[in-house]
Amino acid sequence: MITVALKEWLVVCNLLFEGKMTILLRKGGIHEDAGPGKFTLSHYKFALFPTWEHQRGFRLKSEYRGRVEAPEGVSDHVRIEGFAQIDSGCVWRVRGREAMGALDDLHCWTPDQINKRFHYKPDQPLYLIAVRAYRLACPRTLEHDVTYAGCRSWVELRADDQIDESGATAVLEEDVFDSVVKRIRLACERS
Repeated sequence: MITVALKEWLVVCNLLFEGKMTILLRKGGIHEDAGPGKFTLSHYKFALFPTWEHQRGFRLKSEYRGRVEAPEGVSDHVRIEGFAQIDSGCVWRVRGREAMGALDDLHCWTPDQINKRFHYKPDQPLYLIAVRAYRLACPRTLEHDVTYAGCRSWVELRADDQIDESGATAVLEEDVFDSVVKRIRLACERS
């Protein structure tokens, strides 16, 4: 059972589950365990918890802008479609902007959004995470809980909201994902 979830834009979650995206960028939210803006990858398997907060079409490449769904009021439910598995060697500190240019086809963000990530709290490092996404055999709809709200990366799932991963299928074949990880590693090492 998966007991924790990472909050991420809905459009990003969808692209991960479609195999059109394989990376996440993180700096951390306001309410992080290590302090504001200090993201740590404390879990290597987690549900992807779709959010609408801060999701804006103009921050996405033109081909993805139409996929930003505007919520009608505050929903009291969230649908969990799958989870992510991270290998221990698949987290890099991004030291230079050129690494992201070399990996442009692996993410959905505009150059301005990437620049914003670098310049926001420049004393805090930007992390790139290679994500192997899995679709659940039986997606779950959870009632939104007050403990899931707020600007934080991680949410501990209530006992009755934990995710059964049995029967899940990887979005990308292992060899395809491994080739993406090699590209990311080279780009991060060169920057």
